[in-house]
Amino acid sequence: MTSLKTLDLTTDGGAAWTVHAVDGPAPDGLIGRAVAATVPGEVHTDLLAAGEIPDPFDGDNESALHWIGRTRWKFQTTFSWVADGNERQELVAEGLDTVATVSLNGQELGRTANQHRSYRFDVTGVLVAGDNELMVEFEGPVAAAEAERAKVGSWPHTNLHPYNELRKMASNFGWDWGPDVATAGIWRPIRIESWSGVRIDAVRPLAGADGVLNTFVSLIWTDTASEYATVTAEVAGTTQSTSVKPGTDTAVLTNRVPAVDLWWPRGHGEQPLYDVTVTLADDTWTGRVGFRDISLNVAPDNDGTPFVLSVNGKPIYVRGANWIPDDAFVTRLNADTYRTSIEDAVDSGMNLLRVWGGGIYESEDFYDICDELGILVWQDFLFACAAYSEEEPLWSEVEAEAREAVTRLSRHASLAVWNGNNENIWGYVEWGWRVPLAGRPWGAGYYLDLLPKIVAELDPRTPYSAGSPYSFDQFIHPNDDRHGTMHIWDVWNQVDYTTYRKYKPRFVSEFGFQGPPAWSTLTSVVHDAPLDPYGQQMLVHQKAFEGNLKLERGLGEHLPVWKDIDDWHWITQLNQARAIAYGIEHFRSLFPLNTGAVVWQLNDNWPVVSWAAVDGHGIRKPLWYALKRVYADRLLTVQPRENQLVVAAHNDTDAQWSTEVTVTRRSTLGDDVLAQETFAIEIAARSAVVHDLPESVAVAGNPSSEYLEVRGADGVTAYSYFVEDTELQLAGNAYTTAITPTEGGYDVTVTATALAKDLALFPDRLDAAARVDSCLVTLSAGETHTFHVTGASAPDQVGVPVLRSVNDLV
Repeated sequence: MTSLKTLDLTTDGGAAWTVHAVDGPAPDGLIGRAVAATVPGEVHTDLLAAGEIPDPFDGDNESALHWIGRTRWKFQTTFSWVADGNERQELVAEGLDTVATVSLNGQELGRTANQHRSYRFDVTGVLVAGDNELMVEFEGPVAAAEAERAKVGSWPHTNLHPYNELRKMASNFGWDWGPDVATAGIWRPIRIESWSGVRIDAVRPLAGADGVLNTFVSLIWTDTASEYATVTAEVAGTTQSTSVKPGTDTAVLTNRVPAVDLWWPRGHGEQPLYDVTVTLADDTWTGRVGFRDISLNVAPDNDGTPFVLSVNGKPIYVRGANWIPDDAFVTRLNADTYRTSIEDAVDSGMNLLRVWGGGIYESEDFYDICDELGILVWQDFLFACAAYSEEEPLWSEVEAEAREAVTRLSRHASLAVWNGNNENIWGYVEWGWRVPLAGRPWGAGYYLDLLPKIVAELDPRTPYSAGSPYSFDQFIHPNDDRHGTMHIWDVWNQVDYTTYRKYKPRFVSEFGFQGPPAWSTLTSVVHDAPLDPYGQQMLVHQKAFEGNLKLERGLGEHLPVWKDIDDWHWITQLNQARAIAYGIEHFRSLFPLNTGAVVWQLNDNWPVVSWAAVDGHGIRKPLWYALKRVYADRLLTVQPRENQLVVAAHNDTDAQWSTEVTVTRRSTLGDDVLAQETFAIEIAARSAVVHDLPESVAVAGNPSSEYLEVRGADGVTAYSYFVEDTELQLAGNAYTTAITPTEGGYDVTVTATALAKDLALFPDRLDAAARVDSCLVTLSAGETHTFHVTGASAPDQVGVPVLRSVNDLV
């Protein structure tokens, strides 16, 4: 008979933990002195809570705290256990970060070397009735990575530390947007499980669009088990059971749900989810599934190699973003923080998040919320921007990690793609790795052999890609725009953002452009006096190589160079939004050749100048509002085609879009209408068309003082200009404002007397708690827009630098 009892050893479960520095470069007063610890948690957050260190994000504290990553740390607790008559006891650690020695009552249980998997230790006979002492000692992660490199050799990698020597979150060692705060700690739950006979080891419920749920239940038995066990799966009112004899390692149950409601990504249907319960005597597993089929078409066509994700047989145009760990200290995340950030994606019109390979396999909260909100998940295996040894012990760690991740995540309806790595195939081809590798294996065995086999075995309903970027042919450059997925990083790093139009990508899985965070976010951690882009603390919060130089170079002819720090902040935020919108408008105009874009990146993990659309304090940058416009279900843009201008219309809905489009050539300096043309367009569901612009509106009389206003009868609007802003004539006094207090905030109503270009209100400059509902609003003469502000009291007036526009720059 199965019997299972659990003793929770987390802080919430009542366990009292301490942590102390064992040795290393920790301050003398800290060596051997215990401070209170929270489990799950990390040593940085424990030291911060105890007042032993300052905020690692503030000022230049980050570098002053690098000693933490080179210090050995010991976590310990004493807990009481009562013998319960069960045959076996196990210590279950869901996540240890990372190189650790685990001991119970002075006896070593084992050693770990992988943050991305769980561990079980048999403590039968070691665990005693009464008090027990549990200790987990962690090597300093930076020191451990360097020691492994010295022992087994160096493999090429980006950034400072040899993160690729360990199975630990790569970005934890610092990235070009993230801090170097290499952590250690018990980062996921830990417990004692006591059981007899047989227990559930893992459950993989795979639901298809045909209403069939196949549930694979892995079982673990004691050596003395002699009784048959009954495993039961319940879903949507159906129940299936099977009897298994002792020693059976897998039970498979098939439930058929009649008239099942299919799960769809947002914008394509509803997201019905079904509770699944698996029972084995008193051992129970619960989860939710959505019934759906997902496929990936990469069959060569006349244009190269497509990348088309389909759900339930229906192609999906991907409007997505890359996702990084949402806090540099991931144990501070919870269901509420995940929901807030994923709703940032939903509200902007996204339908996919790519969990990038330098982060973590996220918590169940992340995937559950994506299931609920209809956000597809592209899940990288955790390899990023480096070569990796294929020798033991790393190979076995990777296999164990991948098997556990695929088993855990495969049930989620939102899971759309497994991806082998981030940029490693590209790196091998083009980043000069082959000389230092000298013929050694570098990771291809994972991406082209091990990982696809594991996915095929454990999650055959989810597509696999060997890498990003990838051309789905080993004899084609992995970053060829004609094939598969591509990353566009010459824009930002080397060339102007107009270069986006030189590409005709089938699918863009990374591209981005930097901009600073909100003013209140930036100044909460940067205290240079005077504030300057090249101030000491500002540069601590700008991790990109020559990042500020690239911000300035990226202005090109588009915007003037700033006169002061207020202008720097506004201009660089605006240019970030402009660059990304420019790229996405071009990509969508290529549909159906192009089938999606995944911008780098949605979120930040601390306050920093970066590519994110939402900053480290959760404030939506101008880029976010630009994404909301260009990721709308229906989009109008003006695009060049063979020496003429066209209106490109993309209809990413299930209904035909029939609208009358009015294109007006107007004066920038007043309300003069210089020419106007109206025409009807018909765009079928999930389709796109282009319409030539008549010469009367397409050709300007005076390019520097004219612009095009494109309006659909249903309110979809676009603007186009004949010259860059540095040559554009704009009225310096083009609008009036009125402020109206409201319950919980205030409204700012702007009325234009001439073209008011890219109006943006930054209420956080007055109150860090204030949030605004809109940004980058362009008004023609006579038009009005109201900004709705929440979380702050109404000011007497707003002007520069709180209310900005292009008009006050040129």
